[in-house]
Amino acid sequence: MTTTNPGTRAVLKGYRMSASKVREVLDLIRGKDIIAARDILVYSERGAAKPILKLLASAVANAENNDGIPGDELFVSACFADEGTTMKRFKPRARGRASQILKRTCHITIVVSRMESNRIAEISRKRSVEATRRAERRSARVRRSSGGDAAAPEPPPVIETVDAEILNDGITLETTSAEEVLVNEAPVGEAEAPNESDEAKESSRGAEIETSGEVETESEKN
Repeated sequence: MTTTNPGTRAVLKGYRMSASKVREVLDLIRGKDIIAARDILVYSERGAAKPILKLLASAVANAENNDGIPGDELFVSACFADEGTTMKRFKPRARGRASQILKRTCHITIVVSRMESNRIAEISRKRSVEATRRAERRSARVRRSSGGDAAAPEPPPVIETVDAEILNDGITLETTSAEEVLVNEAPVGEAEAPNESDEAKESSRGAEIETSGEVETESEKN
């Protein structure tokens, strides 16, 4: 007698939602692989999609940790929702009457099992093809946005050797003596200053000579 693995399950008990609402979402993921089921639940607008997504993650974690099955090789083999306890509440109405409110709960069960080898190979092939097409579409968008073929990468800049005579600012020294270098590096105002001082000195000498001549003539007269 051979026993088959019934799969790994996860159960959520007493969830505050009616079983009919939960079953509409469970019908969407029944028989799907884990990645497809996750995508369906993530993009579903139903209120029951969020707790079912968490329950599916719990079932996958149980299969990986307890049974040692990779998560990519699992699929939703069974999922169902049973009715739980119904809480009765009352609301006052006209003429002193009271209307009954039924707050329903449900028990959600998800069972995941390992897929067959041929199905695993088929799904992996489809995923690789889809990844290739996605990469091609991305490259096509890049080419369209750049106005044609993608621009080729620019070559790295060529670093030329610089002689020792070239300064950091790119000025080449043509002088050989240290005095000429100092003169060339001096500012314009400082370079013109000696000429002005020489002219002032010459003018002052001329004035001194004239004054000395006048003093001598006056002394001779006396």
